[in-house]
Amino acid sequence: MKLNFLVLGLMVMMFCACKDAPLEKVYVPRTLLAKEDFNHYAKNGEKPFNIVKITEGDASKLSEKGEVFSLKYRDTTVKILLNEADPKSAVDKFALAQFVNTQQTTLLVQVADGSGLVAPFFLVSLKDKKLDVVKLYRPSSGKHDKGYTIGMTRVGGTGWLINNDFFITTVNAKVYMLKRQNPEERIQGEFFIKSPDKQTFVFLMADGLYEVHYPSDENLTVPFSSSAPATKSRLFPWVQANFSWQKTKKGLVFLQENKDDNRIVDMTR
Repeated sequence: MKLNFLVLGLMVMMFCACKDAPLEKVYVPRTLLAKEDFNHYAKNGEKPFNIVKITEGDASKLSEKGEVFSLKYRDTTVKILLNEADPKSAVDKFALAQFVNTQQTTLLVQVADGSGLVAPFFLVSLKDKKLDVVKLYRPSSGKHDKGYTIGMTRVGGTGWLINNDFFITTVNAKVYMLKRQNPEERIQGEFFIKSPDKQTFVFLMADGLYEVHYPSDENLTVPFSSSAPATKSRLFPWVQANFSWQKTKKGLVFLQENKDDNRIVDMTR
């Protein structure tokens, strides 16, 4: 009889311990498909995600802004596996966690990393009643990758540019892989300006402009003439005075050098 009570007591203790233990789940991220739509809807208007700010310990040291977050899917903490060969590489602390759609079913997260390197980005999304994690990473062997792997750049109210490789729209939560000038390396240039219709991105290269119309992958490389100034600070007014937005036969807009007296009236859009 005493043995039965002892077993029962142990079972109750184990149940209580399991009940109080925090729930967490490790997710293996998949590769992004071309022009994916992440504007998913939750059942009955549910808000399945909760962003929790972490303040204890040395967590704040992992982020430049001193803010670190964890992400909960319902009552379970989300952990993302960075390396499939290493089960211990799962992380649950993020320096960035923000929704990319009004339904709040998809988030852009960036791993909190105090190493000084640009930490990886992921999309965490509720899709078909399941949690889906997508990595925003493409291999690159560019000579100047370090200078152009700068993380997230806000492109006006249009969306976010990630490491010159991905563009996430704020309108319909679509993600585009930007057409590279060289397939083996991310765009080796500095984001310069977007077209008035907000669909063509212009990158400032060492010797010209590289332009990509992200919805169609149409692209254009425009070399600078010998009259181009040598310093970046003088390039913007020089381009403003000598280039204009011009439409192709397909109706796409690219920035090209003037052959007449046209001028760019507004390059701030």
